Amino acid sequence: MNRMMIAVILLTAFTLSGCVTTSDQPQKNKPDPDAGRDAYIQLGLGYLREGETESAKAPLSEALKIDPRSAAAHLALAMVFQQEGETTSADKHYRDALASEPDNPRILNNYGVFLLSEERYQDALGYFQQAAQDNLYGERSRVFENIGLTYQRMNQPEEAKASFERALRLNSRQPLALLEMAKIEFAQQNYVPSWDYYRSFTQFSGQNAASLWLGIQLARRFEDHNRAASYALQLRRLYPTSPEAQALKAADQS
Repeated sequence: MNRMMIAVILLTAFTLSGCVTTSDQPQKNKPDPDAGRDAYIQLGLGYLREGETESAKAPLSEALKIDPRSAAAHLALAMVFQQEGETTSADKHYRDALASEPDNPRILNNYGVFLLSEERYQDALGYFQQAAQDNLYGERSRVFENIGLTYQRMNQPEEAKASFERALRLNSRQPLALLEMAKIEFAQQNYVPSWDYYRSFTQFSGQNAASLWLGIQLARRFEDHNRAASYALQLRRLYPTSPEAQALKAADQS
């Protein structure tokens, strides 16, 4: 049984539950439109989580027929269109979601991430900063992380550093912030804090080519030969054609 059929069954159940018989007089209750809307939204989100963006659109559109101002439905559709590369439609639905809930930090942060991906850095920064003002938001550390990434794209390393530090004060287990701090400190030749941030990063995240190359350079600088050899082996084996692997080859031949 597919999800759309399940949603129809659920919505039918909501409608049928409107007729309740008591003693000898039937009493009719109005069906709950919010429950129907929310069922469609959850169905659409289920499709989205599985990468089935085409299937997600129909239930989310039905949710908007019930409640045209539903911020949750507009946000979900924005993410659907963003995943499909339909940037104009994604932007429209993000704005529609914010029109309904202008102070919602999740919508503000998600829209900021979208704008960051579109290289609209100043716009993204504004939405991230607005989201960060909500000090009760449970994902606030990620907002500051995103602010740091935005400042990096804008070539403002000191502002980026301050934002990543703020993110880590809120959640010291943020691997992206830890890695970015390691990169910043390394670029500024602050090798001891860079090594500390990097080793913390490896406790919470897997590696990619860029992080392995940074680890090789740091491990060699601190004469940690075992780690340096391990990182080098992983870089050559997992990312043999990467620029980082080529940089390693050049360093070994120099």
